[in-house]
Amino acid sequence: MRRGPALAVSFGIALLLSLLVATPASAHNQIVSTTPSSGQTLTELPAEFSIQTNESLLDIGGQGRGFALQIRDDSGRYYETGCVTIADATMSTPARLGAPGAYTMIFQLVSQDGHTVSGEIHFTWAPSGTVTPSKGTTTPAVCPGTTAAPATGSTAGSTGTGSEGTRNATVPLADVLWIGGALLAVAIAIVVTLLVVGRRRREDEVGGDA
Repeated sequence: MRRGPALAVSFGIALLLSLLVATPASAHNQIVSTTPSSGQTLTELPAEFSIQTNESLLDIGGQGRGFALQIRDDSGRYYETGCVTIADATMSTPARLGAPGAYTMIFQLVSQDGHTVSGEIHFTWAPSGTVTPSKGTTTPAVCPGTTAAPATGSTAGSTGTGSEGTRNATVPLADVLWIGGALLAVAIAIVVTLLVVGRRRREDEVGGDA
């Protein structure tokens, strides 16, 4: 029985399906640590607010598209600069806060699989010394050099105690298609290789029988 080519095709199809279906569902970055942490009471202002994940973040083109960090108090005022720094597995923004009280850090990042992950971190600001509070703004800040202001609203793929939309809520479709196309090309190359190997094996078997 000539099972080589049939097994190669079956294996290739299974691999293709696993790349296009199983991988995206299981490759979301996981939050490892945050500054501040959930429920923390800050007595001193850190240099920056940050989110660290278990894998490198997907910052296509180095433009920070799909990433955002917003800091909001209970009255609805915002205190972030609008600028986000992405370094390997960490995203951060300079820390600014207003009067003592309850705050929420709203974040969105892009996982290695191209999907966004968003959520909220609730914390309390209770400075131990005299601190000049920032005035804040009534709407999310826009980083200099960008053209679109952050938008608020629900997003998918959230973690934590809930999610709120942030600037550039989704990765551009062209980028997502590029990622999917790359995976498809790899899968096709593997299938073709397996078919060629199976065909050569069959030819060798036929030659041996002759």
